[in-house]
Amino acid sequence: MTNAGNSTPRSGAAERVKDPGARAADSAEQAGQQAITSRPFKVLLTVGLIAYGVVHILIGWIALQIAWIGRGKGQEASQKGALAEMAQQPFGVVLLWITVVGLFALAVWQLIEAIWGHRDRPAGFKRIRKRLGSVGRAVSYTVIAVAGIATMRGTAGSGNSSEESWSARLMSVTFGRLLVIAIGVAIVALGVRLIRGGIKKKFTDDLAGGVGPGVVRLGQVGYIVKGIAFIIVGGLFGWAGISYDPEKAGGIDDALRTVHDAPFGAVLLTLMALGLICFGVYCFFWATHPKVSTDTGAAPRR
Repeated sequence: MTNAGNSTPRSGAAERVKDPGARAADSAEQAGQQAITSRPFKVLLTVGLIAYGVVHILIGWIALQIAWIGRGKGQEASQKGALAEMAQQPFGVVLLWITVVGLFALAVWQLIEAIWGHRDRPAGFKRIRKRLGSVGRAVSYTVIAVAGIATMRGTAGSGNSSEESWSARLMSVTFGRLLVIAIGVAIVALGVRLIRGGIKKKFTDDLAGGVGPGVVRLGQVGYIVKGIAFIIVGGLFGWAGISYDPEKAGGIDDALRTVHDAPFGAVLLTLMALGLICFGVYCFFWATHPKVSTDTGAAPRR
C-alpha cells in the first residue's frame, strides 16, 4: 500500500516536470503558425517571392546579352550579378532593401515550415524529405539576401571566384577532393530533382489554390531549365575535384557561359535565359498563391 501510495505523487511530479516543456513547445509552434499566417507576414512573403522572380528575370536578361551582344565580361549571369544590375537602377538601394527584407521573410517562412510544416504529408520519410527541402530553401533565400546586403555595402565579390575559393580550401584538407566531388554529385542530384519536379508538376504542391495552365507551363519550363543549370554547375564541381583544379569549379554564371561556348551555344543559352525568365514570371503568380503548410488541421496526403 505504501509503495502504491508513493508511486502516484512521483508520477504526478514527473508529469508536472514535463508539462512546462510541452507547453513551451506548443506555444512556440502556435506563435510560428500565427506569425506566418498573419496579414503583414503574408505581404512580406508576396514581396519576397516577387523579388525572387525579379532576380531570375535579371539573370535571364544578362544571359541574353551574353548570348547575342557580347556584353557581360564585367557582369555575371548569377544572383550576385542580378543584384548588381538592380543596384544600378533608379532607387536601386531602395529596391535592394525591399528585396533583402522580402528574402529574409522567405527564409523565416521556410525555417518554420522545416520545423512544424508539411502536415499534409504522412509522418515519416515523405514529411522529413519536404522539411529538408524547406531547410535548403531557407539557406538559398538567406544566401541571396546576404549577397544583397554585400551589394549595398559594395563588398560583393564574384560568385564564380567564391566557388573557386572555397573549393580550393576544401581540396587543401584531408579527403577534401572527395568532398568537392560529393558536392558536385549532390548538386547534380538536386538538378535532376528540379527537372523531375518540373516534368511532373510537383511545384504545384507549393501553391494554395488553382492557377491556369499557362502559369503551370511557365513553372515547368522554369524548373526544368534551373535543373539543367544545376546539373552543369554540379558537373563543374565534380570535374574540379576529379582534375584537382579548383578553378574549374563555378556557379550559375560559369554554367551559362559553358553553354554559350558549346556548339550552337548562343541559341542554347537563349533558350536557358528564356527559361529563367519564365521561372521569374512564374514566381509572380506564386507570390499570390503561396502555400503555408503548418496548419495542424491539414489532412495528410497518401
